[in-house]
Amino acid sequence: MSDSDVEFAGPIVSAAVDVSAAVSARALFVYADAAKDIGSLLKQITKPTQLILVCRNEDDEKIAKIHNVPALSVPPFSLTRMGQIKVATLIAFSQQLLKPDDVFVFLTGVVGHGIDTFVVMQVGEEYELFQSVGQPKLTEHIRRPVFERVLRIALELAHEGREGKPVGALFVVGDHREVQKYSQEGRINPFKGYTEKQRNIVDDSMGDIVKELAKLDGAFIIKGNGVVISGCATLRPAVTEQELPQGLGARHGAAAAITAVTKSVAITLSESTGDVRVWRRGTMITEIEKSPRSGTDIAAHKSGD
Repeated sequence: MSDSDVEFAGPIVSAAVDVSAAVSARALFVYADAAKDIGSLLKQITKPTQLILVCRNEDDEKIAKIHNVPALSVPPFSLTRMGQIKVATLIAFSQQLLKPDDVFVFLTGVVGHGIDTFVVMQVGEEYELFQSVGQPKLTEHIRRPVFERVLRIALELAHEGREGKPVGALFVVGDHREVQKYSQEGRINPFKGYTEKQRNIVDDSMGDIVKELAKLDGAFIIKGNGVVISGCATLRPAVTEQELPQGLGARHGAAAAITAVTKSVAITLSESTGDVRVWRRGTMITEIEKSPRSGTDIAAHKSGD
């Protein structure tokens, strides 16, 4: 972060603090690696607003621990400004750090260049971000670590691809018995014969396996506790009457349809754009766009690649 970035960020941070107080915001989110002085920021914030540090790595989490503030862990990828907000707020919403009608303020900017933007939102008013408001809790029957793990894997695939090539994927999580009624296993189920412990998505060793299998056709069906039922399933739910956003194809149609007839959550990855979308009750909850820059990892951005 350059001196000019810090100088530019100061007035924006001050304005965000003032707005937080004026609207009685529930939370002020800021990326730990972008904030210049957490101690000073804490002194400026007044109740009921709570500072929440968004953390991309262990160093960020250490900063949060030092200052005794909540840490919200997010995948360590470079996203657009709105992408950063969407990922963080979706995870915060799943953890109930945000609830319907809450007002919050978010400080963000281009990765590696400090804060240059702040956004004020009310949960439920930003249609694109919070279409899930009014529905049952996002993780009512899905363990929070499972939802977040699947979301992270989808984002990793979006930014890394597989063997240098983009891939598409569909993950259906929760309500697996009902989902299986509308699905047909492929000729080969790569998870058949393994114990539930061996095929749990939250296990670190499963990440690469799932990413490798994402190159194959079919959907991943995952229990709410993280156990992967199938990796190459064909979904055959009744066709949903809800229209898809223009340009979305069969994978997204299947996600909308299966979540319309079951209590599952679906996460799709578009092979053509790298965009990640979350679906619930036949509706797209949110869309996380891949950064348009080619060097997508944070290290590459910081080195100027």
